[in-house]
Amino acid sequence: MNEKVGFIGLGQMGKWMALNVMKAGFDLTVFDVNKEAVKFLVDKGAGSAPDPKELAGRVDWVFLSLPNSEIVEKVVFGEDGLEAGAGSGLVIVDCGTTSYLPTLDFAQRLQEQEIVFCDAPVSGMEAKAREGSLTIMFGGDKKTLDETRSALDAMGNKIIYMGDVGSGQLTKLINQLLFNISAAAIAEVLPMAVKLGLDPEKVTQVITTGTGRSFAAEFFTPLILEDRFDQGYPLKSAYKDMISAADICSQQKIPLPLVQAATTTYQMALADGHGDEDKGAMIKVFERLLNVKFRKKGVA
Repeated sequence: MNEKVGFIGLGQMGKWMALNVMKAGFDLTVFDVNKEAVKFLVDKGAGSAPDPKELAGRVDWVFLSLPNSEIVEKVVFGEDGLEAGAGSGLVIVDCGTTSYLPTLDFAQRLQEQEIVFCDAPVSGMEAKAREGSLTIMFGGDKKTLDETRSALDAMGNKIIYMGDVGSGQLTKLINQLLFNISAAAIAEVLPMAVKLGLDPEKVTQVITTGTGRSFAAEFFTPLILEDRFDQGYPLKSAYKDMISAADICSQQKIPLPLVQAATTTYQMALADGHGDEDKGAMIKVFERLLNVKFRKKGVA
């Protein structure tokens, strides 16, 4: 493979995505503010760059796996950002969860510099990133997808072309909103079950196999029974999806009453200090209100 690949953002997901790209045979150069994360990849055989600017001058494609739109903007347009070191024709593929409206803005600004910006957010948790079985939603020029598919294939086993730039992020947002609503519903309803005398373990058997089941129920409810709230994306980070939805709805005048209700639940949990815990921790808000706990016997 002749293309040289850069990867920026070596967190919980990104480090495995980058490693799988390197395992697929690409010449890989990485950057992250976390030096230990960089060392993990360098020890596996990757090269490293001191900043995004220098990385941009070494590679043909750059993949980003960054936490939010503000950090993407800094990495791309900052003083030592990718734009400053990029030559004409550099391809930047954003695999993080960047808000839809900023994605459109980034692509337009870079197009003026003859730099290609595409969005390819992923769905799936750390285990799927590690095994290279993520679902990837690509937004951008179809030709660019065809060019970079060999690297994307190393990260995911389902790559779906969604349309123009921004379409990938918009699709990811739709998926996340449905997931977030389900998580908020679990938080609200399950404490009621305990308050009215139902056994949490038996309720869990029903809602993870019956018609009320969802991925949120299947993933979070067994963890809630064990009083574990450290297995998913932190609430304070996941909240960006709700903010993004509110921005789009405000601009496009789209009513989403259930999303707004779920947003209130997120805000209550954040106000209660659960921002560093996963989405399952939203249940603590309603447990406190009803003075109950949805836990298995023998668990605090």
